[in-house]
Amino acid sequence: MAAMEMTVVSTAMPTVVAELGGALHYAWVFTAYMLTSTVTVPIYGKLADLHGRKPVMLIAMALFLFGSMASGQARTMGQLIVFRGIQGIGAGGMQPMALTIVGDIFKIEERAKMQGVFGAVWGIAGLVGPLLGGVIVATLSWRWVFYVNVPFGVVSAAVLTFSLVEDIEKRKHGLDVAGALLLAGAVVALLLGADGELPWVLLPTSAVLTAAFLYVEKRAKEPLLPLQLFAQRILATSSALSALAGGAMVGLVTFVPLYAQGVLGATPTQAGTTIATMAVTWPIASAISGRLIARVGFRNLVRLGFAFTAGGALWLALAMGSGASAMTLRVAAALFGIGMGLANTPLVIAVQSSVTFSQRGVATASTMFFRNIGGTVAVGGMGVVLAHALLAGAAREAGGAALVARILGPDRRNVEPHLLASISGDLAVGLGAVMWIVAGLACGAALVAWLFPHVPTTTPAVATTTRLPAETERIPGDPL
Repeated sequence: MAAMEMTVVSTAMPTVVAELGGALHYAWVFTAYMLTSTVTVPIYGKLADLHGRKPVMLIAMALFLFGSMASGQARTMGQLIVFRGIQGIGAGGMQPMALTIVGDIFKIEERAKMQGVFGAVWGIAGLVGPLLGGVIVATLSWRWVFYVNVPFGVVSAAVLTFSLVEDIEKRKHGLDVAGALLLAGAVVALLLGADGELPWVLLPTSAVLTAAFLYVEKRAKEPLLPLQLFAQRILATSSALSALAGGAMVGLVTFVPLYAQGVLGATPTQAGTTIATMAVTWPIASAISGRLIARVGFRNLVRLGFAFTAGGALWLALAMGSGASAMTLRVAAALFGIGMGLANTPLVIAVQSSVTFSQRGVATASTMFFRNIGGTVAVGGMGVVLAHALLAGAAREAGGAALVARILGPDRRNVEPHLLASISGDLAVGLGAVMWIVAGLACGAALVAWLFPHVPTTTPAVATTTRLPAETERIPGDPL
């Protein structure tokens, strides 16, 4: 569901803008989703450590599916943004909980293989997503790109309900409510400020709330984000890498289809294929990476992977600045996917292996949290850059956002040639600047990767309290 959510919606959004209008708020459909999912990730992680993974994930799934159905019913861009925010509240718990459960059930050696399996699932869904999105938009309606989540969600919830048994320690817990509220406020203020909403007010407010959050966390009995974890080099480095890579990845997935459809004149299906290659190479590289961990180690794979992502992002930026073809976009996205696949698997497993069971939910969620922070801040800032480029050019004089929406939809052929060329040129300039931001983030990740520490590839002696049902458990004596 997570993979299809990203690729299907990205493919359909130009058509959504053509029907609902609101081209200048294009990025907010993604920003709202990322904002709410970012705020809730650490809260879900803490709740999972306190009350178990299964109930937390089931609640997250229910919220995600409700948001999906509501998004499909949206009648204005404003409604769609609100419903995407609700969808994001659920999404904040799904991915980190899935990865945490894998960390609970499997040893490091097996975890590497399972990450390859997860990568394959991501790849299949991600490959089908852009193509399916294009087909749905062309034959049914863009609304069905949200409804498609429902059957997958129902089946996933049923499997989780009957297949996972947890033995959670029975003791009195307390959620760090003050910390959760302060963190949520700091993140929301940061993301809104970065998106150009009263930055002179909201950015300082975010700094003050962050300082207050750190003060509260140092004194909380059960902190939302145990600060001592980030004193470890592995957590600090992985958090920085997640933020930089998240910004680059979300920027690529969000704006490359827009370039294909708005500048190259591609159909929704063709635009979707420009990022579908990343969904193919990512799981393949992830599977290979998982098998190489024992031989090569975590650190070398992380460094190699982020070098690939930097290469792919730089290629995109250079190509889009000189008039990239659709094939160039596909190849560069494929290279970016190779890098993410090589780096992401060892990064997540290294983080999980460096903490105890009772901290695994928070530690895993922290990598997702910083990835989402990076992605949301980046896509918000990129949206501001793109909107400025459009408003400063022909679109401002010839009809504004409505005309931009026309060149993204089937009415493109009816736009006067000189206006079409002028607005497409402004869109190309804005998206070219956006891709240089993506490249800068990817290169930053490649540099930070050299600070990634050595992490042993052996399994620490950590007790596990999550298991499969009795009829599917391992042979007697197996520690799992």
